[in-house]
Amino acid sequence: MNVIKSFLRLKDFLLEHKRYYFLGIGSLLLTNLAQLIIPKLLGNLTDLVASGDFARGDLLAFLVRFVLLSLVIALFRYYWRINIMGTARKMEYTLRNMLFEHLQGLSTDFFNHHKTGDLMAHATNDIHAVRMALGPGIVSSVDALFLTSVIVIMMARTISLKLTLVALLPLPIMVLVSVGFGRVIHGRFRRVQEAFSDLTDRVQENFSGIRVIKGFAREKSEEERFREVNEYNVAKNMDLVRIHALFHPLVGYLAALSFIIVLGYGGTLVLDGSITIGDFVAFNSYLGMLTWPVMAIGWGMNMIQRGKASMDRLNDILCQRSEITDPPSGGALPRLGGKIEFRDLSFRYPMSAAPVLKGINATILPGQVVGILGRTGSGKTTLLNLIVRMYNVEPGMLKLDDVDIDQVSLEVLRDQIGYVPQDSFLFSATIRENIDFSATGADLDKVSEYAKIAQVYDNIVEFPKQFDTVVGERGVTLSGGQKQRISIARALIKEPQVLIMDDSLSAVDTETEEAILQNLKRVFPGKTVIIVSHRISTLQGADQILVLEEGQITQRGNHDQLVVEDGLYKELYQKQLLEEQIESVS
Repeated sequence: MNVIKSFLRLKDFLLEHKRYYFLGIGSLLLTNLAQLIIPKLLGNLTDLVASGDFARGDLLAFLVRFVLLSLVIALFRYYWRINIMGTARKMEYTLRNMLFEHLQGLSTDFFNHHKTGDLMAHATNDIHAVRMALGPGIVSSVDALFLTSVIVIMMARTISLKLTLVALLPLPIMVLVSVGFGRVIHGRFRRVQEAFSDLTDRVQENFSGIRVIKGFAREKSEEERFREVNEYNVAKNMDLVRIHALFHPLVGYLAALSFIIVLGYGGTLVLDGSITIGDFVAFNSYLGMLTWPVMAIGWGMNMIQRGKASMDRLNDILCQRSEITDPPSGGALPRLGGKIEFRDLSFRYPMSAAPVLKGINATILPGQVVGILGRTGSGKTTLLNLIVRMYNVEPGMLKLDDVDIDQVSLEVLRDQIGYVPQDSFLFSATIRENIDFSATGADLDKVSEYAKIAQVYDNIVEFPKQFDTVVGERGVTLSGGQKQRISIARALIKEPQVLIMDDSLSAVDTETEEAILQNLKRVFPGKTVIIVSHRISTLQGADQILVLEEGQITQRGNHDQLVVEDGLYKELYQKQLLEEQIESVS
């Protein structure tokens, strides 16, 4: 029952494809029945030869029967493989899509607590194990049940009941061994999957940070860290291998006992005339055929237990639900007007004791340019993440156009807010595809237009393939300033009602920064713009500037008001002014 419960999530797929499984299992049973005829034919041939009445015509007839039977077996074997194994492959495809789509719908907080390598292991090894359970695992189970039953009946009814009972004395022990080993394998396989997750996570993290590793000459240290996790992975796999190494010889030994018993007792029956030499040959052939289905009990249980362990791991992920959900009514706003209001907003991250934001009160009117300034860790990025609803806040604390943010549909919210995060992440695709990532269907002229607004057009046309240049993984072939400006163009091409820029001009010079800000005023009049920056020059043209310190607004006003007011803004302004003077002199 526990196994069935683990695979219940695949119920719809199995119901939809049940006819393929029925056809496959039917073909498998016919294959097995055809194989069961062969020992009887061999027995008849042996008796015929022993009787001395054997002729060339008889040999030819037997050969024709063997050839035809082999063709039938090959044909039905093809059909069961196509239907059962092919359907298992389709299940693998469906389950991988299901997992990926589910991960896409989970909140940011989920990815804060789950490693990329672990998720990759779910999408590879775990899904492979489930496929093996619903492919070869089913074949082994059917073979174990059907062949064992039919072979025993054939041996008992057509040859000798006594000899069959004696030959099957080791069978209960083989079944108990298979069941016991299956339980041990289940636990050890789960630990193997977890070790593989750690291994893939280490590799993924290392390759992502390879430039940092080389920059600090930490290659040897990383090799040692990888060696440790690799050794742990091997150790867990060896624990599983040892069980397999013990299981198969043990089952083989018990099967050999059956042969020894049959040779001794069966030989006596032949000498007594109780059975013919042909029956003895057929019986031994049946006994040889019985070894596989008995081993298949353990092998099938092994694969099903592996599949169950992996499906349990997948279910742990698939049972996760995002706390960021759409309102049941479909949303109270068809589109955003641009007004944002914080009412005594406080926020702490899940699993965190201390609040990141405390008592934030501010109103941003449509069309305003608002700057946010603060030291590292003051809560600036957190505040922006709440506006795009990466996390939930208490009702009434954050309103868009006088409507609680949790009553605005996610599609409206994220379609009409252009967000340029601190990390200017670019995909391994062309520059054109990265700029039009929101799939607006823009032609090259429009993509070029927004590249010009973001002041990156001149850089792009210098590349040999221009907008068709592939930027490489995470945009590694571009400079930091180029990545930032392409990210800005990506946000602008949506023509959002609200534009949020989280310190996204830090890697460009002040002249380019000024040009971008002037372009925004010219191209996006009436749109709400929120800019986070450490540079006073970036914020001094804002209608309103909020100064954050330790999660609280300590100052607010425009540039002219804040430069004469004692506080962080004035302090940073004077420092940056002094730096500019020193730079101009030097």
